[in-house]
Amino acid sequence: MGEGLLDSLWVLISACLVFFMHAGFALLESGLCRKKNAVMILLKNFSVVAIASLLYFVLGFALMFGDGNAIVGLSAFMPSGNETLGAVPQNMPLFVFLFFQLVFAATSATIVSGAVAERSKLSTFFIFTAFASAVIYPLVGHWVWGGGFLSTWGFHDFAGSTVVHAVGGAMALAGVMLLGPRRGKFSPDGSPRPLPAHNLPLAALGVFILWLGWFGFNGGSTLSANVHDIASVIVVTNLAAAAGFLTALAFVRFRIGMLDLSMAMNGALAGLVAITAGADVISPRDAIAVGLIAGFVVVEGVFVLDRLHLDDPVGAIPVHLVCGVFGTLAVGVFSQDGGLLYGGGFKLLAIQLAGVSTAVFFAFSVGYLLWAVMKKTIGIRVSVSEEIEGLDEAECGMQAYGEELRSHTATPYDSHASSQLGSLRQIVTDLPTT
Repeated sequence: MGEGLLDSLWVLISACLVFFMHAGFALLESGLCRKKNAVMILLKNFSVVAIASLLYFVLGFALMFGDGNAIVGLSAFMPSGNETLGAVPQNMPLFVFLFFQLVFAATSATIVSGAVAERSKLSTFFIFTAFASAVIYPLVGHWVWGGGFLSTWGFHDFAGSTVVHAVGGAMALAGVMLLGPRRGKFSPDGSPRPLPAHNLPLAALGVFILWLGWFGFNGGSTLSANVHDIASVIVVTNLAAAAGFLTALAFVRFRIGMLDLSMAMNGALAGLVAITAGADVISPRDAIAVGLIAGFVVVEGVFVLDRLHLDDPVGAIPVHLVCGVFGTLAVGVFSQDGGLLYGGGFKLLAIQLAGVSTAVFFAFSVGYLLWAVMKKTIGIRVSVSEEIEGLDEAECGMQAYGEELRSHTATPYDSHASSQLGSLRQIVTDLPTT
């Protein structure tokens, strides 16, 4: 009974750390985007948590961990907490485990928010978040953690390099492809233009919060209060992040001749994403190697996106999709239990490749289909005038660092200013889109 209590307390504390990661995402995404869209980005981050909390409880948890078949769970919809499920550990109450998994589901959905920032409609983003939280993420989670077919293959994803990050990144890629780049991101000759972050201190604080939260993300995935296992996972996680940060910082200096803080911060996140799949089976020494490679990969990934004219304001696709795939494959190379470098041959690597390919293909395909249907029906992008003005003023009626713009009593001067602003918007709207 005492051991079960400690297990439950540790998992609950870890779940709260993962929940706090949403503060990190909110600060990172709003800080890396332009000031005129900061309020909207914060609104989306809050909304993701709320939508995922409700829909994962109602539907997602059952699809992911309910008793069913190799494809989908079919029981425990809106669970009461008294159910006994084969895929749920018995050393803690069901609701402890459910809350831990719920915050993971919200994390996967919020990855999309940053990638489609500054031009996606709020309504369509809500619809996508609901479907991703209730269906796409839980189905992949069932295949890996709920007793589904990937788990029977021997696929290893300790805390979600594939299930959370690669899946979230694949859904983000689908949205970015169909939305198109922000106005002004690419010049007429196709070269990328910088749209600078408006508040790097906020973004930096966000990354530190995410780094801290990851100790719960990975450490809590032990699902027990075994101090040796927890400490090992946390040390490995920290080393990969540190190596990713320093490698990205050095490599971006080599690439562009400058010490780009935003690139380096994404290097830390890249190391964290990459080590998440194998934090329980990769040694501290090898974790440094994983972080080092991830730091290189994420920087190069940003430049590849620019060459492909894919606009990802916060680097979510290189961090979560590319490094999530790399981290999953790294298990097949560095795992002390069957990895290529430890005498296991190519078997585990082949399993990891098949598993991550299946998950990414499914998440991207379904995500692309959903974005495409919404684009053809209700539209997925804000109007040109709203994008130029900024979504904070156009949709929220306020600024991130000032008072509300729209008062209940307008003066004649306010009306004149509004008219002048409308004329200016029309002039800018008529400009070429490049």
